[in-house]
Amino acid sequence: NKFFMSKRHFNQQGQHPQGVDSVSDLPEPDACAQEVCNHLQQKVLAEIEQSGGSISFARYMEMALYEPGLGYYAAGSQKFGTEGDFVTAPEISPLFAKCLARQCQQVLGTMQGGIVFEFGAGSGVLAADLLHELERLACLPEKYLILEVSPELRVRQQETLQKNIPHLLERVQWLDKMPAQDIKGVVIANEVLDAMPVQRFHVDRSGTSGCVQQIHIRRSSKEEDSPFNWCYAPADEAIVAQVEKIQQDCAIEFADGYESELQMAYEPWLQTLSDHFSSGAVFLIDYGYPGCEYYLQERYRGTLMCHYRHRAHADPLILTGLQDITAYVDFTAVAEAALNAGFEVSGFTPQAHFLLGCGLDELMSTVDPEDTQKYLEVSQQAKTLTLPSEMGERFKVLGLTKELDFSLRGFSLQDHRHRL
Repeated sequence: NKFFMSKRHFNQQGQHPQGVDSVSDLPEPDACAQEVCNHLQQKVLAEIEQSGGSISFARYMEMALYEPGLGYYAAGSQKFGTEGDFVTAPEISPLFAKCLARQCQQVLGTMQGGIVFEFGAGSGVLAADLLHELERLACLPEKYLILEVSPELRVRQQETLQKNIPHLLERVQWLDKMPAQDIKGVVIANEVLDAMPVQRFHVDRSGTSGCVQQIHIRRSSKEEDSPFNWCYAPADEAIVAQVEKIQQDCAIEFADGYESELQMAYEPWLQTLSDHFSSGAVFLIDYGYPGCEYYLQERYRGTLMCHYRHRAHADPLILTGLQDITAYVDFTAVAEAALNAGFEVSGFTPQAHFLLGCGLDELMSTVDPEDTQKYLEVSQQAKTLTLPSEMGERFKVLGLTKELDFSLRGFSLQDHRHRL
């Protein structure tokens, strides 16, 4: 449950974050933030020593993001807005929530009721806008459940909802673990999967240490920007088997030196969700690729990316606990895990087509073109959400269902399940 949170890689204006030529170009953290970073780094170093000299990258990423009181999502640092590191699609425009509300309306209306369950509600903007629009559509859920284990984000969400929809706040319930009752209705996970810690692997075809190695983190032997450094360790059977499966499924052979990520947490996460989910639809929204596109040779260093103060870079070993660490999502692996957990895979499409299928054009037609400033503002928001050069193609939506016998409207324009 500690992975049920979200974070993004678009800046306050909805653009890609500013890249940096080197980590020396990043802003310096203040003294308080640096103290948190130092404390967490010492905890990681202690675990490295206790583990015999190294730990897996997945364990490092888990501690960097979720270590109680110190990790990026567990401490109180500002994550959203101009003083933070990123914004999400719901914060770019209420159009996102309004479209998603129409998809929820279809499911809840056909099922004659149910709840909405959101994993990691970020700043709470999506929950507020979604409930507001569902009220306007006369399709409010019986409850709106939010699973959020970050105390700081939970407070922010409560403040957002209190400010925007105080009369609906009684419908909202915060959880720190899966609900006791079965979920019937709609589950939303917007940019949750990319926050799950990933294993990293390295291909060595020299013949001296085996073909597949696991990438670990060890103590650095020199005074550098980080007290950590990369190293290799023998890969366990599960990692070797997964790498071999990818090569077989995609009819490829990884070149010597190829490195990438494996998302081993999808299956247990989806199985836990399935165990608590009786009927309805699940919408997983994130940036990523189908498996055979994920593991192209051109991505020979993987997809890891870090975000700090609206700047993107590729070094997860610095600013421990102060920066977001993400990896693109392998949607083929998600779909396979979902099927194994008992879900049906009912749709897969880029975010642009999903929003258009949910009525984005209709929503845009209600904006008065005579109100030039408002029209230009909303048009720019729609472009950010849908243009291929912005979020439209990079972000995908995967729809999972149980006990539903109708097609989901978000996948009515294009359904790319064949690419999975």
